[in-house]
Amino acid sequence: MPRPTRDRRLAEAAGRRGERMAAWWLRLKGWRILDRRVRTKAGEVDLIAHRAGLVAFVEVKTRRTGAELDMAIDQRRLSRVAAAAEVLMERYATAGEDIRVDVILFAPGEPIRHIENAWIG
Repeated sequence: MPRPTRDRRLAEAAGRRGERMAAWWLRLKGWRILDRRVRTKAGEVDLIAHRAGLVAFVEVKTRRTGAELDMAIDQRRLSRVAAAAEVLMERYATAGEDIRVDVILFAPGEPIRHIENAWIG
């Protein structure tokens, strides 16, 4: 397998920082982080969080500028997270708990954007 380029390594490091910041931010909002970076054949979920009978499968995107955040998420990416959530929901949600797909967006100098229930499928 070819070695990742410097730009790819930097992007990966920024993404991991964004995931750590999102986990921290969610915990401050009363969420419990159940898991991170969970991969399935259907796709990957960056964070799985729980609060008050709700399990959120969270996609985290980090960009260099606020303008780039508007283009960070699309229906194709959300559909992969939703497909992975379907595979994982039995493992993380108990009977009677609601589930949803959320998105958290980060850019330096910008307020954190938390889009709740981003996937309507």
